[in-house]
Amino acid sequence: MDRRHLLVRVGGLLITMGTLGDRIGRKKLLLTGAFSFGVASLLAAFAPSAGWLIVARALLGVAGATIMPSTLSIIRNLFTDPAERTRAVAVWAAMATAGAALGPLIGGMLLEHFWWGSVFIINLPVMALLLVFGAWWLPESRDPSPGPFDLVSALLSAVGVVPLVYAIKEVALVGPTWTALFAGLVGVAGLWLFVRRQQSSAHPMIDVALFRKPAFSGAVSASMIAIFALTGLVFFLSQYFQNVLGYSPLEAGLRELPLGIAGMLVIAAIGPVVRLLGAGRAIALGLLVSAGGLMIIGFSSGYGAIAVALVVLGAGVGLALTLTTDAVVSAVPADKAGAASAVSETAYELGAALGIAVLGTVLSAWARSGTFTEAMQGTSLVAAVLLAVASWVAYRLIPSGSTPRPAVRADAP
Repeated sequence: MDRRHLLVRVGGLLITMGTLGDRIGRKKLLLTGAFSFGVASLLAAFAPSAGWLIVARALLGVAGATIMPSTLSIIRNLFTDPAERTRAVAVWAAMATAGAALGPLIGGMLLEHFWWGSVFIINLPVMALLLVFGAWWLPESRDPSPGPFDLVSALLSAVGVVPLVYAIKEVALVGPTWTALFAGLVGVAGLWLFVRRQQSSAHPMIDVALFRKPAFSGAVSASMIAIFALTGLVFFLSQYFQNVLGYSPLEAGLRELPLGIAGMLVIAAIGPVVRLLGAGRAIALGLLVSAGGLMIIGFSSGYGAIAVALVVLGAGVGLALTLTTDAVVSAVPADKAGAASAVSETAYELGAALGIAVLGTVLSAWARSGTFTEAMQGTSLVAAVLLAVASWVAYRLIPSGSTPRPAVRADAP
């Protein structure tokens, strides 16, 4: 089971796990997921056969789906002041960016010096720290009136997301196939039925009416497009470093670090930028800066220029993703934070899948009629145009006064 199938399972369970955390307690779900992730990592590291490894990877996907929305929903409940919450989400986004940048690098170093199971063993101390300090520091929170758990909606969300993400990734790696077409149609049908059920349910898993609010739908769309461009870039830039410039996988990972470092450092500027411009204009600026980074790659092939482009892109995406994530989780009452976090994470997964599929397809088609370098530059320009369009959409749809705020519950004082 490759990373593609792991991400499919994570994406398909995010909505269910997010709403489950609202019901049973976000801290409980997070710690349960951390413990399960550690056990699954141990099982994967010492798997005696391919079958056991497949089972372990599937468990890692399930456990990952419990951790991802839980962290955001805890932040939504822990930080009630909007400015503090934005800073907390910025730190969360910086750590996610750092993990994405350092993960392949650390994995490559481990594989060069240790046996393959070490890439799973490295998860154990991280999960142990989360269990110890999470149990000690984190407060519990849940929806006091969640209503009955809707098993049908949970199944429909999985039926909608899993085949759709699988179809996108199948097209990216194999090309258009009848299997991908069938999976895509099943996914679209599943999502349509899921939305219809949410509209008629007295206790919906997700309030789909939120998507009729331009600020909310604009934030989700902007987040998805930012991840779309970022994932696509990392996908073909890694190939360029290794296949054209001749770097080893470890050397290629080291040269991609400016992207993650810039994404972490930009959190220091988020507060002043939002106070100066407002949320909507700040998100638009982040996306436009990201487009500028891709434009640099579109007209350059040497690593020096690419390194500058990675810094620009990392800063822009870091700014945009932090504020769009904050806008999404802040748009609902704290009681429903898990469901909103799941929407944000699902947008991330779909954006990543589309980035690899669409930009990967453009790159492959371009490379057939030219060199790989020309294809990479052309694809970067295509992604830059998409980000510029997303910037305009964010500017028009997302208010610049503040991120969207929900009404308090009727029974709140």
